Amino acid sequence: MQTDGKIVEKNKDTNLFQKMLVWTLIPLLFTTMVLLIIAYVADVNVFDKVKELTQSLPFTNDKQNEVENGDDLIIEERIVDLQAEIQEKEAQLFKLKDDLAKSEDEKKSLLDEQTSLLAQIEALKMDKEDYKRDMKEIISTFEKMSAKSAAPVITNMSEAEAIQILTSLKPEILAPILEKMSPEDAAKYTSLMTK
Repeated sequence: MQTDGKIVEKNKDTNLFQKMLVWTLIPLLFTTMVLLIIAYVADVNVFDKVKELTQSLPFTNDKQNEVENGDDLIIEERIVDLQAEIQEKEAQLFKLKDDLAKSEDEKKSLLDEQTSLLAQIEALKMDKEDYKRDMKEIISTFEKMSAKSAAPVITNMSEAEAIQILTSLKPEILAPILEKMSPEDAAKYTSLMTK
């Protein structure tokens, strides 16, 4: 019979639990569900309201302030890091702008120098053409001169000019001019013309 007593006691404990469940927990869940439906229909965000209420409690504010202070420190450190990065990028940008300006100045000076050199080349070409024209006139003058008159003039010229004139003369005009020179001068100019 003892077993029957234990079963009866167990049934009483179970009945007590079932009664508590039926009389408290189910109505509480039902009431919560009805309140949530009313809040939804009224367009009230229950979670925001709960958050507001918990923030106003004194024991949560201290912890929240500690978290916010920690977050503020992290944010301030990040801001300082970002400002340092911005300054570094600005310094790099300034250096690049400076390098660009220098390269543009260098390019301009090189273009100016190129223009100047091209002008000098043109001037030298004109001088060369004038020199060739002048040499042709001088050579034609020496061709018209007598050998007796041409020989002393050539010996008094610089070696480079004399050689240029002598090599440009026709052989039938060159031979009499060399004959009228002293043997030393004739030998010197002949050897210079063969080089």
